[in-house]
Amino acid sequence: MLKLGGTPPPADLLVGLGAADDAAVYRLAPDLAIVETVDFFPPVVDDPWTWGAVAAVNAMSDVYAMGGEVMFALAVAGFPREMSKAIVSEVFRGGRDKVAEAGGVIAGGHTVVDAEPKYGLCVTGRVHPDKILVKGGLRPGDRVFLSKPLGTGVITTAAKNGAASADVLAGAVASMLRLKVKASRAGLAIDASRLPVLPGTRELAEAGHWSGGMKRNRRYVDSSFGADLTIEPSVPGYLASLLTESETSGGLLFSVAPDRARSVIDAFRRRGEDCWEIGSVLTEPVIHVKA
Repeated sequence: MLKLGGTPPPADLLVGLGAADDAAVYRLAPDLAIVETVDFFPPVVDDPWTWGAVAAVNAMSDVYAMGGEVMFALAVAGFPREMSKAIVSEVFRGGRDKVAEAGGVIAGGHTVVDAEPKYGLCVTGRVHPDKILVKGGLRPGDRVFLSKPLGTGVITTAAKNGAASADVLAGAVASMLRLKVKASRAGLAIDASRLPVLPGTRELAEAGHWSGGMKRNRRYVDSSFGADLTIEPSVPGYLASLLTESETSGGLLFSVAPDRARSVIDAFRRRGEDCWEIGSVLTEPVIHVKA
């Protein structure tokens, strides 16, 4: 993460550039803080409504990852001058529909002319200052959960190469469109056999349809953890690589105390959502992936 110098941040900036996290959080009152995030990207599917909807869900995900709820959003977009207004309108409609589903509203935005189309949102949410969820805080023995299957990065990359079947792509799109409204360096033990994977992912991954993000993420992990990262040789290669793949609108990764693990799964099921227990937190500052 890029570090910026200057004056120290105000005390009410609860989450900012000081630590890598999903969104910024600023306290307005003892019982109220705003969550702010922005995310946008080029098309991941051909259908304009779906692209807009996926981009919106992806941007709002960071608010949910911080424990907040969506209030409103501003659209951030760039389109080629020759792109038809009908297509642009569908992209915006997809974003609007998903923000509305989350209980928010798109209140404005900014669009520029760009050779490569891009769309996303700057999202404002709210959260109680005492209920912020941040990266870190894992405790030895905690159970680790994932709320969506892996594979969206592989499948959308394969789709761009014309290698993903319609039903496999449809499964990835359905996963990317699911809102997460329902759903520090620490040691983790990941059970590769329990990782949820979208149908069709293995075949496409083994055929080499990896995003550029996967390779960059793996280099970062290797340089950051080095010998503290161990992956058992018996773990299938595609699963090991999926752990660093870029997951567009992926799931929430979180941990809970062991005595709450069963209640987490039950709570997800009551809301009609899936959730997978994939590992646990270790006492040592290492990451171990077992078969």
